[in-house]
Amino acid sequence: MAARKGAGVLELAVLGLLHESPMHGYELRKRLNTLLGMFRAFSYGSLYPCLKQLLANGLIIEDRPEEPNTALALQSRRSKIVYKLTADGKERLQQLLTEAGPASWEDEGFGVHFAFFSHTRADVRLRILEGRRSRLEERLESVRAALARTRERVDSYTLELQNHGLESVEREVRWLNELIGRERAEQEQQARSSDNRSSETRQDMPRDEGR
Repeated sequence: MAARKGAGVLELAVLGLLHESPMHGYELRKRLNTLLGMFRAFSYGSLYPCLKQLLANGLIIEDRPEEPNTALALQSRRSKIVYKLTADGKERLQQLLTEAGPASWEDEGFGVHFAFFSHTRADVRLRILEGRRSRLEERLESVRAALARTRERVDSYTLELQNHGLESVEREVRWLNELIGRERAEQEQQARSSDNRSSETRQDMPRDEGR
């Protein structure tokens, strides 16, 4: 199950980055390390099997530039390959970006989903943020209960470590509260603007006068 979750996160990350621009393997590796390394351990060995599967599924294609020197071409073949998103790949990316279930707010997947929020529908963004907050609030209760049970039995360093973990979760919950508040305010503003435009359109429509 964990392997499938990891593969799904990597698929989303690769498709999302290639949606921004085509890349060769080395550049893609660097971008993935920056993106995924902030949230989870990223294994370079998992990238090329993922690319191979995406190629087999028709979600990406390889662009191989012509090399006049055959020996040089064989030597630098992999480094010169540029990966591009296909129409099916764009469709698959949109499908992944609409998913707002537990996998999107767990530690494994939240950061990657959040990285592509600019391409995600507002209602999906809000569900993911609220799901993440709910999960962390559950974690807070568990950590606080553990602290209450063990506070008198652990040494000062272990206690400091536990407090540090508690403070980290509390900070993220506060951050999520701010994001959720902004998302809701923006959605309410857009709804009011839409209602105003609809009202103005109705007022501008010619009225049928009785003869």
